[in-house]
Amino acid sequence: MSVFQEQVSETAAAREVSSFLQKKRKLFDSQQYQRTFRLDTQKTLSVLHVIGTVLKVNLNRSAPPSSKFFSVKCTPSVQYRISPPPQETAPFSPTPLNGNSVLLISMDRASHFENDSKLSVQYYGEKKEVLGRAILHLTAVEISLDVDADRDGHVERNNPNKGSWTWGPSGHGAILLVNCDSERTYAKQQDSEQAHVSRVSDLKDMSLMVLRTKGPAKLPGGYKLAMHISQGDAESVRIFRAKSSEVTNNPLTQLFYGTFVKDFPLVLSSEVLSQEVPYLGNTAEMNFYVEGLRFPDKDFDGLISINLSLLEPMSAGFPETPIFTDRVVFRVAPWIMTPNTLNPVEVFVCSTSDNYQFLKGMRNLVQKSGYKLKVCHEYMNRGDRWMQDELEFGYIDSPHHRFPVVLDSPRDGKLMNFPYDVLLGPDFGYVTRVANNEVVSSLDSFGNLEVSPPVSVNGKNYPMGRIIIGVAFPTASQGRNMTKVVQDFLWAQKVQEPIALFSDWLLVGHVDEFMTFVPAPDRKGFRLLLASPDAGYKLFRGLQNDGHGQAIMFEGQGEAEEITVDAILKDEILQAENNYVQSCIDWNRDVLKSELGLDDEDIIDLPILFKLPEMNRAVAYYPDMVNMIVLGKNLGIPKPFGPKVNGRCALEAEMCSLMSGLGLSCTFIDDFASYHMLLGEVHCGSNVRREFFDFKWWNLEM
Repeated sequence: MSVFQEQVSETAAAREVSSFLQKKRKLFDSQQYQRTFRLDTQKTLSVLHVIGTVLKVNLNRSAPPSSKFFSVKCTPSVQYRISPPPQETAPFSPTPLNGNSVLLISMDRASHFENDSKLSVQYYGEKKEVLGRAILHLTAVEISLDVDADRDGHVERNNPNKGSWTWGPSGHGAILLVNCDSERTYAKQQDSEQAHVSRVSDLKDMSLMVLRTKGPAKLPGGYKLAMHISQGDAESVRIFRAKSSEVTNNPLTQLFYGTFVKDFPLVLSSEVLSQEVPYLGNTAEMNFYVEGLRFPDKDFDGLISINLSLLEPMSAGFPETPIFTDRVVFRVAPWIMTPNTLNPVEVFVCSTSDNYQFLKGMRNLVQKSGYKLKVCHEYMNRGDRWMQDELEFGYIDSPHHRFPVVLDSPRDGKLMNFPYDVLLGPDFGYVTRVANNEVVSSLDSFGNLEVSPPVSVNGKNYPMGRIIIGVAFPTASQGRNMTKVVQDFLWAQKVQEPIALFSDWLLVGHVDEFMTFVPAPDRKGFRLLLASPDAGYKLFRGLQNDGHGQAIMFEGQGEAEEITVDAILKDEILQAENNYVQSCIDWNRDVLKSELGLDDEDIIDLPILFKLPEMNRAVAYYPDMVNMIVLGKNLGIPKPFGPKVNGRCALEAEMCSLMSGLGLSCTFIDDFASYHMLLGEVHCGSNVRREFFDFKWWNLEM
């Protein structure tokens, strides 16, 4: 070989050594967990090492007295690095021992057998004489507790972000559903209230968590795996496991394995915070099923941590010590409301002894719109017709499953059993908030709970809209408010940040008495409709100017109800009352414009008058057209029984004119006797379950 060839060969060898050292350094730098370990020159030690971690040995601490040098040898499966890196010494010469010399030990593949790898450290005196030798036998295992941290519906292996949770399309962290439905359709009980798997089908409501291990057929004597949760998280989660290993992503295996509920024993709960779980050995996976028990609320941010620890045996009489812990984090999915701009699925109304005309109109509207109508009959509603006030439809969503969830209001009228007894079932959840020591008022009925379509406000996006509630005026000392327990729940969901409007000026006190949203083909994709006494008086004055002052309101509703346009305009008390009402609505208008990022062009004023029969609180003077049901492009509107011009109701004509520009069709439903006279309208007497958002809540930028 020529001198040149020898130089090239030496250079290549040097590059290989440099590359090897760089890879080794990168390997050690990437380790997330370092475990302090002590060597012993008096006896051989055996240690169980977890792939992905580092054993950190203080060499000076373990050295015999008078030690000045040391050397390290190991089998090929073991890697080590000395820190700080020693200065170069002659080949095979011992390394000088400093007071801060640290040996970092790692392995990159699982062992086939116990103690199949070795490392030794030899200590030397001043004259390089041997003073002692520490021998370490190593067994390497892979242990990973895995979840769907990248939120694609599959449980990936050892995602580096599984131990934390962040929002946004580039975010990470697993998602957990509250198991608030019932697999049973008789003798119902929410699945989350049962500390067992009631049916195997219930597993789909839970989040899959997989324990993956690789290594010898069994752990060395005394070592064990334990899963554990904190006392704080234990009230919010329950964990079951499959009795045997499964192939996580194989649908056929999942279809045929585990057909009995006894195959899924309980692991952790509020009564059991820690429990040993099997180490299956070789290359194995075990499925766990994580069940959410409660929604985010004032005292619960929705985040849950689950830990898996490898425990090392100590001397007899002492507890095991954790030498490695893997952690995963879940966020409980929030309860989400659906706005009028989403397509309907089902329409719900009550049947009572006196609402035949209303039901007839609703049946025709729903049939024309092509949706399902569900009628709650009198044996269930017991005369309570206010379907909107008893409940609000929403849903919960995760990458692996989603289903509707009804929020039951604390009003607890005679319809109080309907949400639980009728709606709760397989893949239909239920949640409520009990106002223990709070006074429940009319503002706790869910005509006072609405949600806007998606909006963007000052650069901040609300792709799932914003919840809207009605409360007392900020300066009122004796006003009514929605109970704090419900408000706290709504705020805690985070994804539809609430807006509080002033609704206590109304006798009933619901936001749906003066506002709603309808879909639109332009601008923001919707319009906000607001009741407007000003628009009402403008319409009536126009009728008077055109010679229709003697046209009659409430024609056909009895002579006691009938009144002319002239008489309405002459009533100074009514005018003063509506001036006050308009000021209240204008206050809310400004709030909505600011909080929803609306312009005046996004708002349509509807001609509606009010009166103040008692306590200086308002009710609709005639059927309140804004209190409508929205079914796609079809609107079900209270028939206003307004003054007729050329045989047509002027209020209906105005409403149709305002809506036709949006491509919306108006159907007027007679609710005068059965709802309006009882201080409610079409929206109050109906409810709509709608399709879910396409947008995924976890992609919100927070």
